[in-house]
Amino acid sequence: MQKITTFLMFIGKAEEAMNFYVSLFPNSEVVRITRYKANEAGVEGSVVLAAFTLNGQQFMCIDSPVKHDFTFTPAMSVYVNCESDEEIDKLFKELSHEGSILMPLQAYPFSKKYAWLNDRFGVSWQLSYNQ
Repeated sequence: MQKITTFLMFIGKAEEAMNFYVSLFPNSEVVRITRYKANEAGVEGSVVLAAFTLNGQQFMCIDSPVKHDFTFTPAMSVYVNCESDEEIDKLFKELSHEGSILMPLQAYPFSKKYAWLNDRFGVSWQLSYNQ
């Protein structure tokens, strides 16, 4: 188990987001899911706590039973070092679908090909390919 793990809090979308992310990256899987039962704090069947890996990197997520006045912000993002044009193009297409683009996919002084976006769940991603 890694010492430091990225933890994502959703409201009713944890499992959908986790399954979407796992589908995008090789060597990725849902490791475990604990669900709320009837008469518990959260919606029955939603995620109390889940662990998943993206290309071997562990993440955790929950469905918060409490609605907060905050959500994800680009101030913290998941940074992906892509290994090919095909990989960055695919990730950009999938992650930006129904999301918002903060910096379009193109060349920048610091990267041959780079994009920054918020996906449809509100999670911020930086994608970079430097060959």
